[in-house]
Amino acid sequence: MSSAAPVLFAASDLHVGHRENRALVEAVRPSSPGDWLIVAGDVGEKIADIEWALRTLAGRFAKVIWTPGNHELWTAPGEDQELRGEKRYRYLVEMCRTLGVLTPEDPYAVWEGPGGPVTIAPLFLLYDYTFRPDGASTKEEGLAIAYETGVVCTDEMLLHPDPYPDRESWCAARIAETERRLAQRPQGLPTVLVNHFPLIREPTRVLRYPQFAQWCGTERTDDWHVRYEASVVVYGHLHIPRTIWRDGVRFEEVSLGYPREWRHRGTPPVLRKVFPDVS
Repeated sequence: MSSAAPVLFAASDLHVGHRENRALVEAVRPSSPGDWLIVAGDVGEKIADIEWALRTLAGRFAKVIWTPGNHELWTAPGEDQELRGEKRYRYLVEMCRTLGVLTPEDPYAVWEGPGGPVTIAPLFLLYDYTFRPDGASTKEEGLAIAYETGVVCTDEMLLHPDPYPDRESWCAARIAETERRLAQRPQGLPTVLVNHFPLIREPTRVLRYPQFAQWCGTERTDDWHVRYEASVVVYGHLHIPRTIWRDGVRFEEVSLGYPREWRHRGTPPVLRKVFPDVS
């Protein structure tokens, strides 16, 4: 058995519906028996693909912690059309529990390895159209700019907010519930905050199409990394893997992305280290 210190890894945007990405995930192995893995959303679009990937990873890592991305929440053609919105999310939560994978609905785990102890808090927050493009002061104006320029997230067609009237209402409900949960977290420990969407606006400033930012988060979480004593914030969604810092807190985007995005860089690492810190 390996004597190497355990590593806390993270990955997101695995998109295993793509053959090349599925092969990369199939090849993933931990570096030691005690390694944990955070999966920050967009595993895939189809329930069968999501289950395959999480089952595969849960069989290899000592603990897997998942939070959904927007793609898991799509109700696409060919999927069960009854599983929409909150109902689909709850179905995925129960599926994860059968696999031994932790979700935003489960008690927060404490990482005791290098960099710890820290509370790992998977968050499911969505977005509320407040990351608006320049010139837009309302959601309606932001969406109008997006439609005029042809940069519209597929969520508008496939991510249903049922039973909420719209996605921003679902986002508001998730924020309220998450604030309640975080207030009850173990005191005296820093956190690793995990969300599919970035908690702050800065990462979206480098998007090729800034109109897309309105589907990327909410201004209401801008201070959460300070408010909830984060040592690291893990996110995905943008497909721009990198490390940035704000207020002394490390923000790690851990996206793999689509084959057309990573292919020119050569075979990319699927996993990024959260601890030990290698930035």
